[in-house]
Amino acid sequence: MSTEENFEKAIKKLRATENKRKFNQTIDLVINLKEFDVRRESFNLFVTLPNKIKEKKIIGIFEKKSTIIDTITKDEFPKYKEKKDMKKLIKSYDAFIANAKLMPAIATSFGRVLGPAGKMPSPQLGILPNEEEKIVQAMIKKVNSTARIMVKEASIKAGIGKESLSDKELLDNLVTAYSQIMDALPKKRDNIRNIKLKLTMDKPVPVDF
Repeated sequence: MSTEENFEKAIKKLRATENKRKFNQTIDLVINLKEFDVRRESFNLFVTLPNKIKEKKIIGIFEKKSTIIDTITKDEFPKYKEKKDMKKLIKSYDAFIANAKLMPAIATSFGRVLGPAGKMPSPQLGILPNEEEKIVQAMIKKVNSTARIMVKEASIKAGIGKESLSDKELLDNLVTAYSQIMDALPKKRDNIRNIKLKLTMDKPVPVDF
């Protein structure tokens, strides 16, 4: 059976055990690892999926105010000079995007808090060449369909979509995420102990592989 067929089968199992909650649960892809030393091998991957994972609360750090999203301009940086104000800002937003021209100033003013929180705009996700509306809209779409995967223990957990997605949309996201994770693992398939799918509030379902 192919990878796609195995994920399709697992989605059906997950749907069969699904308990409806009062919120739109996230579906996580869980890949437990073997022969992978988290202390010696770094794993930091941005996975952009075909379908939106979730609607993230995004703020832009721009030269001028945006009509599309909340914005911080360079003139407003002093408002966040206190670490507690910066931490409050970071808790209020899922993602930060920025004009490339401002990145040196952003690194100086916000780097000590954005960096450790994993929310610093980067060339892989979040840095824009300019503030044109179409460029900002495209980045918002990309941020909403991109998962950042960092391995800090012998397991990868990646939210790949909400339960409200169709089975086909979930399958497309799963196959894409799995393929990119597999490519990034040093020993590929030999690094994988097992694979599971999990809804936020339900028990995991095993995936054959």
